[in-house]
Parts: sequence; structure tokens; C-alpha cells
Amino acid sequence: MSFRSVFVAVAVSFALIVAAFLINRARPKVETEQPGEEFVRASGKCAECHSRTQYSVVHEYEMSKHAQKGVNCLECHQPATGQQKEEHHGFVISADRLTAGNCRGCHEQIYQQFLRSRHAATSWAAVYGDKGLSLEQVNFSETYQPGGTKRPPHPFVTLEGGSAMVSGCEQCHAIGKPNADGTIGTCTNCHTRHTSSVAIARSPRTCGQCHLGPDHSQIEIYEESKHGLMFSAQEKLLKLDVAPSKLTTRDMFVPTCATCHMSGINGLGITHDPSERLSYFLANAVSAKRPNYAQAQAKMKQVCSQCHTSGTINRVYTQAEAVVQTTNQKVSEAKALVDGLRTQGLVSGPPFSQPIDFIYFDLWHYDGRTAKHGAFMGGADFVQWHGNYPILRKTVELKEMAENLKKEKEHGGKK
Repeated sequence: MSFRSVFVAVAVSFALIVAAFLINRARPKVETEQPGEEFVRASGKCAECHSRTQYSVVHEYEMSKHAQKGVNCLECHQPATGQQKEEHHGFVISADRLTAGNCRGCHEQIYQQFLRSRHAATSWAAVYGDKGLSLEQVNFSETYQPGGTKRPPHPFVTLEGGSAMVSGCEQCHAIGKPNADGTIGTCTNCHTRHTSSVAIARSPRTCGQCHLGPDHSQIEIYEESKHGLMFSAQEKLLKLDVAPSKLTTRDMFVPTCATCHMSGINGLGITHDPSERLSYFLANAVSAKRPNYAQAQAKMKQVCSQCHTSGTINRVYTQAEAVVQTTNQKVSEAKALVDGLRTQGLVSGPPFSQPIDFIYFDLWHYDGRTAKHGAFMGGADFVQWHGNYPILRKTVELKEMAENLKKEKEHGGKK
């Protein structure tokens, strides 16, 4: 064989190899990157199909603690007690969307803590009342959140219609939705599907997807507060993914919502009942102390003490409780005024049928809540300009409306 023939053969072979490399590099990673032995063992056969049809799902699972600990797809997707079954390519899986029933098999203690919280049945009942909840579920919830679950549906359900509820209120309040399998809620509302990430659950924006807006503006207050400013500046220095049992102030030297309301920082107790450390029913029109007021306040102050002195903590609590008391007084006076008009027959009709109903509702539901939350969370602007100032303005409006209604009645009587 001549040198020329050998050279041509080598050149053509090299060109083919280069071409194959370039073509392969242009292919999607999902086709070229093969899962390792450990990942195949953890994901079973599921990844073989889903890596081609829903790659993001497989990739999210691959990054999760579940995958790292060898929890495979079927262990979560198999039918839990009370769930319908479905055959799926040789496997038997839950026919319905996964619920807390699928998670409680491994996280029963967490589920029981969740059931005691306002995130559970109380959240659903805030929209739909006790409809769909069993008597046992209602009674259990009332034990820990009195007055929050045994109630009728909110008037908006009828006035605004089903589509507004399903695409609006329910998107957040379904965290406490009763499920067909007898459980309540869905853990993935906070932890996200497939990543099941504690880091995402600890992010303020995760809580802020529901705790925002004029009626529960916690994320806006947090972002204005010193805590929120420091988090924004130093987020990349924090270790949001540390296991709850090992979390210290070295990892989270700036608090997020979860740090104060749920985490076991520096060895303190961990809870999935965010109300466990709350001493008032701040969401109510008139905020009374919770039944576990002293114990709850002591627990929250213990969390605060991981970063702050007792003098600072007590000062903040004293000032915040003063705001609660004065707000309660202002709301009570406004309520008495509106109730008096109804007693006198000057205002009639069902709830939210008269302009004065909306003024009073906004006064406590928007402004009163905001003032109280702002006081406890370090949001001065929300205590004043988003809280007390609009309360004052609407109180003046209510009084003027009341006077006009009385004059109209007097005028009509003379006729």
C-alpha cells in the first residue's frame, strides 16, 4: 500500500471521528449524559422514560436528598392508604396527585405538627368554611386554632364566583385542602416537587408566594426590615441547605421566615407548625392572645436570643403589643359604629352589599393586620403609612358615612 493511500485513509478516519464528536456534542445532554450506577439504582426504571419526556423532573430529583439517600420514585408515588391505584408501565402508582398521605409514611411527626397549624384545615376553612372537612378534622383543628375552622364559607365564594376562588384564593389556601385519602394538605406547596428542597422551603420568597399583598403583607414587611435587607445583601454567604437538626447561626446568621417560625437553630426545637411560636391571633379583626400565649412567646424569644440581647427583644415585644392593643381599640370602635348602623336599620342587606361594608372590611383586614404584623416584624412604614394612617382615614370616612345616613333618614322622616 502506497504512502498516499495510507495518508488518505488516516485523514478520512480522523475527519469521521471529528465529525462524530461534533454531531454528538450538538445532541441534547439528556441523550448523551447517562446516569451513574447510584442514580439508576435510586430512580429505578422511571428515569429511562422520563429523562426523555420530562427531563427537568428527573434532573430535579437527581439533585434531591431523596436521590442521595436512595429513596426511589416508586417509594413516593406508590398508592398511600385511601388512594386510588393505577397501572403505569408495569408499576402500580397512585392514580391521583400526591398528597401529604404519601409523605407521612416517612415524615409522620412533621405531618402531625402541620395538622395543628393554621396552614392545615384552618387555611382551607378561611375560604370554604368546614365544607369538605370531616367532623373529626374540624374538631381537631379547633383544638389548636379555636374559631378558625368551624365556620361558614367566606361571602366572596358566592359573590365573586367559583373561578375567582379556584384560580385565586385556592392557589394558596389549598395548602390545607382536605384530600380524598383522608389527609389534609400537600407538602410540595412549600418544598416543591422532586427537589423536596429544604433550601427552597427556607427562602423568604417561598413564603412570600402566599404571604403578600395588602391583607397579609409579611414578605413586603420582611424585605423592608433589617432582617430582609441583610438577607438580600448576604444570601450567597448563607447555607440554606443545612439539615434542620444541624442548623446553627454560623450557617444562618441572617434569619428568614423559617428561621424564626420553624427552624431548630442552634439545637432548639424544630416544628412544622408556624403558629407554635406566635402569641396573638394577628390575622383576626380584634387580636386576642392565643391559648398558649406565654409558652409561644417564650419559644419565639428563645429564637430571638440566638442573635439579640434580652433588652432588645423585650423592647420590641413591648412596643408591638402596644400596637396590637391600640389597633384592637380602633377596629372595635369602627365595628361598633357599623353594627350600630345596622341595628338602627340605616344599613341593611347581606355582607358586602353596601359601600360601608367594604370600608370597614379594608380597615381591619388590610390596615389593621398590616399595622400589627409590621410592629412584630420590624416594618415601621407598614405600622404607620400602610397601617395606622389608612385606619385613621377610613375611620373618618366611616363617621362621615354614618352621619350622612342619619341625615338621610331624618330627611326621609320629615317627608
